[in-house]
Order: sequence, then structure tokens, then C-alpha cells
Amino acid sequence: MILFFYNLALFVALVAGAPWWLWRMATTHKYREGLLQRLGRVPRSLISTSFGDRPLIWLHAVSVGEVLAVTRLVKELESVLPGYLIVISTTTRTGQALARERFDSTRVFCCPLDLPWAVHAYLDALQPRLLILAETEFWPNLLDGCFRRGIPVAVVNARISDRSWPRYRRFRGLWRPLLSRLSRVLAQSQTDADRLLALGCLPDRVSVAGNLKFDVRAAQESEATRFLRSMSAELRFIVAGSTLEGEESTLVEEWPRLLAEDPQLVLVLAPRHPERFSSVAALLHKSGVLWSKRSSWSAESSSAPRAPRSLRPGEVVLLDTIGELASVYSLASSAFVGGSLVPAGGHNPLEPAQFAVPIVIGPHYANFVAIVDSLRSHDALRIAAKDELGTILIELLNDRAVAIAMGIRAKEVFDRQAGATDRCVEAIRELLAASYEAEPAFSEPGQ
Repeated sequence: MILFFYNLALFVALVAGAPWWLWRMATTHKYREGLLQRLGRVPRSLISTSFGDRPLIWLHAVSVGEVLAVTRLVKELESVLPGYLIVISTTTRTGQALARERFDSTRVFCCPLDLPWAVHAYLDALQPRLLILAETEFWPNLLDGCFRRGIPVAVVNARISDRSWPRYRRFRGLWRPLLSRLSRVLAQSQTDADRLLALGCLPDRVSVAGNLKFDVRAAQESEATRFLRSMSAELRFIVAGSTLEGEESTLVEEWPRLLAEDPQLVLVLAPRHPERFSSVAALLHKSGVLWSKRSSWSAESSSAPRAPRSLRPGEVVLLDTIGELASVYSLASSAFVGGSLVPAGGHNPLEPAQFAVPIVIGPHYANFVAIVDSLRSHDALRIAAKDELGTILIELLNDRAVAIAMGIRAKEVFDRQAGATDRCVEAIRELLAASYEAEPAFSEPGQ
């Protein structure tokens, strides 16, 4: 009955919003990209006989952050479950691009919209032995479709943020019939576990595995990192990552103050969303600062791309590429993690922490409360309001001993809380073994 009213409301919303969606699709490429897949057209690559008869695991990761978080998990699962094929879906365009870069693109696809016919088309074609959801992607038709087919559903890195909790709690009666049927829920923290239990997850199926993002490592040094190192000579970097509208302008306004303290600085500015690259470029051009684009460094030729020149003191580099930021953080004397000066919930401060870089964020970090609190409790992070950002960055520039000690403590926190991946792998192995007697497909890592 609940599913009937959900689908009725979904249908009404689609009909009412159709003019707006049609207009967006006609005028904006990103709204057309992957549309047929989202409506239920399964890519041929997913049903190709080249994959053989291996049973399939479907893992869904919404966007860039989730793809980064599950990258190591996928590789570890492939190691211990060599008899299985793991396919990965994403929701966002940027997540899709990164997933195709991290994994074999033939097994990466756009997650179908939570429409009955679209969901059923994928479940019928893929016939997964297990669905793994990253964080809290609880889509009723997808879950119901799995339950009807007897497909177990596991949730890794599960969390209910402070911002989302009141909304979930208000409708917990609607969630209980679905969440009570989840096979395994691996929560980031005890708070997340308690909230999921309150929403209807069964106690014997919920455990705290930790945060997969503490296991995130830059897969390899990116081309941008090599370029920046070779171009920089004696320059020092401030890296501002995952920035949103309003944050770049604040950094550009503060840039003259920072240069007055240290004329040998370079600012690397990495907007969160690719569709904003052009608007940030326009902002930099209008501001009059010395700046360049990362994309202009790579020559489209068969020869190895080369950096065209040395960076100049005071230059701002617009990192207008996807998937290179995590590695670029390794060059930073200090890092600002965006999405936090504006009320957007923040982004992952662990990316710079893994390189022992001192971290600054804004006051809006609802999406990463546990991680931020852990870093703050070890004095490994600074929180700055919009009008304090320049001052705090200057303090870290002027007192290198304090900045270096902060970075070391951040890396210690990062290293100490690792291990969630191993716990998730073991739980998934146990779930498959219990559900499908899949022991012959198992092997120990390295075998």
C-alpha cells in the first residue's frame, strides 16, 4: 500500500514537472546524458557474453565522494570474490565520469530512475546476486524489486546525517517496512547505527564498520600533480578543493592579503561541479588576478603532454579536470575544503588529511560531522567563517611549526581510523556465503 502511494506521488510529480524537465533537457546537455539508461535501457555491455556466466554484484555509489569511498572496497571484493562480476552505477554526471576512470567502463552505468519499469528492466537483465548501496540510497522501488526477487541488499558506509535525520524520523513509519528487510547494514558510527535502528532496521543486521572514507587513498599521482610540482620551483601551494558558488569569490577577494604575507604562493582552485568551470574562469578573468587553466596544459597529441611553462608567484590555477584533486592535495602547504562556507553540508576533509596537510573548512559541515569532530578533537583542523578564512590561512602560513604539527595530527587520525573496508568485505563475504553457499568463489587476498 505504501509503495502504491509512493508511485502515485512520483507519477504526479513527473507529470507536473514534465515541462521543466523537457526544457532542461532541450537546453542543457547534462540532463540528456544517460537519459535512456535512467529510463530503463540496459547498456549492451552489461549483458555481453564476454562477462561469461559469473554471478553479478550490483554496487550503487551516487556521486564522486561515494565512488572514491568504494574504490578500495571494489578492488578488495574483486580479490576475495574472483568468481563474481561487480558492476557499478552512479547517479551524477561527475560520479559517472570518475567511476569510468576508476573501473572498467563496460561495467559502469547510470542508475535507473526509481520508476517501476526502469528498475525491473535492470533487475531482470542483471539478475544480481547482491545489491550493495553506498550510504543512504534508499529507493523504494529498487528495494522492493530486490526483495520480491529474493536478492539480498547490503548497505555500506551507512549514515543518517544531522540534516536528514528529522525528515527520516518524521516518516519512519513509511521506511520501516523497507528497512526492516535489509540484509546487512554497516554503519559509519554508533550514532548512525542507532538512527537506522530507530527507522526500522533489525538489530541483528546492523553493525558499526566505520567510515570507508578513512580508507581512501589517492590511487596514484595525477598528471596535474606532476605538472604542478615540475612548474613550481620554490613556490608554495594553497589548495582549495570542492568549492561551490560564493566560495571562489571569497578566496579571490582574500588572495591579495595572502600574497602580502607570502608572495611565493600559488592558489589551486578546484570547483566541485564541472558545469561551473566556465563561470569560475569568468570570475578569475574579471578579477584581474594572474591565472591559468589546468586543461590548457595537456596537448591533444600522441606525444607525452608537457607543462608549457613555469608557474609564476601569485598565480591562481583553475583545476578544471575530474579525479585529480585528491592527488593535488599532496602539494599543499594548507588546504581549504569547500562546500562549507555556504550551507551545503561540506565535503570530505580526509583527502588532504592523508597527506599530513593542515586543513581549514567553513562552519557548514553537516555531511561530515563525525569526521570533522574527530579531527577537531585532535586539533587537526581549523573552522573559519567567511570573514575569518583569510586570517586563519595567514596564521598557518606564518607559523609553519603549528601548521606542520596540525597536518601530522590529521594524518594520525586518518591512519588510526582506517579498517572499514576490511570489515565491510568480511560482512559481504559472510552474507553471500549464508545466502548462496558461495564458498567456492572465495579466495584469500593475494591468491
